Amino acid sequence: MLEWLSTGIDPTRPHELTAVVAWHARVMFFSWGVLVPIAILVARYFKILPNQNFPQELDSQAWWRFHWVGQTLAIVLTACAILMIRYWPAGYGESLYWHRTTGYVVMGLGAWQMVLGLFRGSKGGPTAPLPCGSLMGHHYAMSQRRLVFESLHKSLGYLTVLLAFATIVMGLWHVNAPKWMWLVIFPWWVVLAIVFVVFQKQGRCWDTYQTIWGPDPEHPGNQRSSAGWGMRRWGGSNSQTTQRK
Repeated sequence: MLEWLSTGIDPTRPHELTAVVAWHARVMFFSWGVLVPIAILVARYFKILPNQNFPQELDSQAWWRFHWVGQTLAIVLTACAILMIRYWPAGYGESLYWHRTTGYVVMGLGAWQMVLGLFRGSKGGPTAPLPCGSLMGHHYAMSQRRLVFESLHKSLGYLTVLLAFATIVMGLWHVNAPKWMWLVIFPWWVVLAIVFVVFQKQGRCWDTYQTIWGPDPEHPGNQRSSAGWGMRRWGGSNSQTTQRK
């Protein structure tokens, strides 16, 4: 059994790779197969912590710090992994070409996400007024600029991680990864997908705006629909919650 697990998925090709290629694969899988999807799950489902007394306790920034640090670390590690492999001879023809191409696209999209964050606008609100004293920052007012940012950031984020998964699969096939890797990686991704579905059904995906400023209708962002799909909002005088489909 151990011998079978250690052989490549394609019996017609050997599983041979240099130390540089091995470390490139490890760093890339950790970055995009583990770190990035977990950072996305934390950002989507842990805006309100399990022990947080919402809506009396607001604006927990644990999810933001984890998401920001996790994604930044992934980009830094990706850059290092690309530098490690940059001058490795091609070989294996077209399969490597597509792996490289999609890898650069993933890196570009990840870098673009960081640049996009610089243009998300000011926060505003009672806890972060503008220098002029106004509360109407881009986020608090949910300006058009903020809406465009959230739409692009979320949609590109999901697209990037899916493309990263495909790139990882192409890389595994390219080096003829042993069977045990396939039997570990794919179940791991299945677990992530199950967690995503379960947390969504449990109603953990709270509207970001309300988790920061609360459900009071006097806040301008509460006078419009959530910026995203499947967001849970606090609504009604009886403190019932609603979910935007």
